Amino acid sequence: MSVLDFSDLKSVGTIIKYQDQPYQIIWSNFMRTAQRKPVIQTKMRNLITGKVMEYSFKFGEKVEGADIVKKKAQFLYNDQSGANFMDPQTFETILLPEDVIAEQKGFLKEGSETTVIFFEDRPIGLELPIKIELKVVEAAPGIKGDTATGGSKPAKLETGITVNVPLFIKEGDIVRVDTRSGEYVERANS
Repeated sequence: MSVLDFSDLKSVGTIIKYQDQPYQIIWSNFMRTAQRKPVIQTKMRNLITGKVMEYSFKFGEKVEGADIVKKKAQFLYNDQSGANFMDPQTFETILLPEDVIAEQKGFLKEGSETTVIFFEDRPIGLELPIKIELKVVEAAPGIKGDTATGGSKPAKLETGITVNVPLFIKEGDIVRVDTRSGEYVERANS
């Protein structure tokens, strides 16, 4: 258990343990008023539920650092219980429940490397690469004269997600997708 210093709470990205849950500080504001103890107003995201809350920490309040561990893992497959990963060091299977990976599920390709986040030895989330390459399996055919800036069309990718791509993208193309926004970035093959 590590106790954080009051000034550590100013740093966006700091992960703390609050009410026995891991929270990441996503916004902070230091305030000092006349003849009062300083306060740090924060917005924190619960790393398990994803909910955002606001809280003001008072000077002298004890705040514990969260015991967060990140491990590299290889995605194996999805089933009704969730996503299954393998730890490449121990070959153990790690299961992340469906509700934890719901938004990231479409970016998981069999055999792909990712990072699993653990809190107190329990898997609570994924840290995906910022950009991934996926194959287009379904797209409306292009029309002569289509340009890169001329519009977009939906395309189904190998993991089952659909993204809007430029009109010149066709079935079989490999495209890069931003895992934060779910948007097309560029064509990976020429």
